[in-house]
Amino acid sequence: MPVEEKVFFEDQPGRKFDRCLANGIVKGGGGFVVGAVISLLFLRRRVWPILLGTGFGIGVAYKTCEKDLESFK
Repeated sequence: MPVEEKVFFEDQPGRKFDRCLANGIVKGGGGFVVGAVISLLFLRRRVWPILLGTGFGIGVAYKTCEKDLESFK
């Protein structure tokens, strides 16, 4: 059985920020991969689909992080 860990109020913003950072890395990397695949298969190895995919991924992660951290205002 999992034991619930007691989380202090002071630690909550740090944990949410860590989650935001991990989310940004995962979604930015996913966007990079999708952009690279599209670039390789359809657009003769151009750079802009990779940058666009990465930007979309980081943008989605930023919006999610902004929503999560808004509860501390």
